[in-house]
Amino acid sequence: MLKKEITDFELLDSLKKATEDGMTMFILSGGKFRGAFLSAPRLLNQMRENHSLGILESLALGHALLSTALLIPTMKGREHVTLRYETDGKCAGFQTEADSTGYVRGFLLTNPIPVSTPPESWDLSPFFGNGFLTLSRFGEGMKEAQTGSVEIKNRNIAQDLAWYFDQSEQTKTAFSTSVQFDKKGRIIGAGGIFLQKIARTGGNKIEEETDEEDEWLTEQIEIALKKSKSIGKIIASGESAENAIQSIFKDFEPKIILSRSVIFDCPCSAEKFAQKIRALGKDELNDIFEHDTDPLEVFCHNCGSVYKIYKEMLR
Repeated sequence: MLKKEITDFELLDSLKKATEDGMTMFILSGGKFRGAFLSAPRLLNQMRENHSLGILESLALGHALLSTALLIPTMKGREHVTLRYETDGKCAGFQTEADSTGYVRGFLLTNPIPVSTPPESWDLSPFFGNGFLTLSRFGEGMKEAQTGSVEIKNRNIAQDLAWYFDQSEQTKTAFSTSVQFDKKGRIIGAGGIFLQKIARTGGNKIEEETDEEDEWLTEQIEIALKKSKSIGKIIASGESAENAIQSIFKDFEPKIILSRSVIFDCPCSAEKFAQKIRALGKDELNDIFEHDTDPLEVFCHNCGSVYKIYKEMLR
């Protein structure tokens, strides 16, 4: 990937104050729940710079990438997921990807989003319409992806992703994402929280607790998450992930497990694009050599990188 340089020095100064990018994994209530706290203001600013996005587009793709990054804790071994959100609204949706190595990438299906007047709030639901959320998992060695799909219910990316887990994987899961802008429309804080109830095992049989105490605990954790200050504001203030977790979930015995990096990145390169072009048929290659300009310009829709492919690279 070709990373575009961020040259807004006032923004860079604000990012110096923000919580470091990364994901911190934790457990609650003695291991009955697992979770992750994601800080990603630099990730979203790199996304915005590479894709040359406006405020509304940054908000939409920002929430999409944060939600997709929060799928990393659900991955097993070397795994890769693709999240596609297709609607009939003004914002047609997006396609994003995350890999267990820690990179995320993606693009909007419509950019720019066609609006005649500025948005009145940070609520994206008026821009989404009816449609489907589709999640595809590519495990190591798999020839085909495992894919599931649900109808969009809430027109809210995080809530619809939780709805997907409830319907397709029968797992109680919560996602919360937040993007904080300053008065000039710059992203100064961004992140999210993932929470999931852990199934209990008894011998070879998976058993879920269903008693009243367990349901009460689940409700109390959800209430604590809803009552917490905006994750974007927490990150913009520079509070550490560990302190934020301890503060939000102080009544549920939070225990930090590990921290890891998460970045906006893409495995594309000029050589990879050249390989794809070289794999074309002989007639198509001859046509390129005869009629196309040198160098060719190719565009990666996943990260916004533009590469120059010289014809000499195709011989």
